[in-house]
Amino acid sequence: MSKIYIVEDDRAIREELAELLRNSGYDTGYLTEFSNSKAEILAAGADLILMDINIPSLNGEELLKEIRRECDTPVIMVTSRTSETDEVLSMSYGADDYITKPYNPTILLLRISAVLKRASGTTTVQTYSGLQVNDAKGSLTDGRRELILTKNEMIIFRFMLDRQGSIVTRDELMTALWDNDEFVNDNALTVNISRLRSKLAELGCEDAIETRKKQGYILK
Repeated sequence: MSKIYIVEDDRAIREELAELLRNSGYDTGYLTEFSNSKAEILAAGADLILMDINIPSLNGEELLKEIRRECDTPVIMVTSRTSETDEVLSMSYGADDYITKPYNPTILLLRISAVLKRASGTTTVQTYSGLQVNDAKGSLTDGRRELILTKNEMIIFRFMLDRQGSIVTRDELMTALWDNDEFVNDNALTVNISRLRSKLAELGCEDAIETRKKQGYILK
């Protein structure tokens, strides 16, 4: 039975989370005193940490950064913020996933299961045009520089990479993004593809994504 440790200062929310996780077969614990957060989290010996960004005494992202200096226990950040900047910072500090409130309990459980599964095996590292694609870290690297992709950018890139050389329609990409916790409309999809193109170009892969008018996109 995997143990999940909850770091959430709202008593009602953490008890609700604990009940959800216990009913789903997980051993659970949670932090109630935040003056010595890092030591208590490390002492819990959890298999996964579910951490809110807004916690007393110390910002959750800074706490995550401190924890990462001492252990590699998987961490999913839970927050009411919707800024993409928060997502990028959390992932760059070492979060394994990120979900926003109000969360869908089913999606949260699926995310937890996926992160635990990744943590129990070997990290998947694939290559594209000389770049290493690290799913667990959500990053691309050329060996010298590492760029963190947002969750949506990684979903889009992974979907296209699995179909490299073939046309991927916008509808297919929207479907791939459908079970994400953030609603993605047609305009947001365009923005995400534009940002993904820029990051690939920054790592030397200019014109990696070709637009096919009225058809979709091809990852070359």
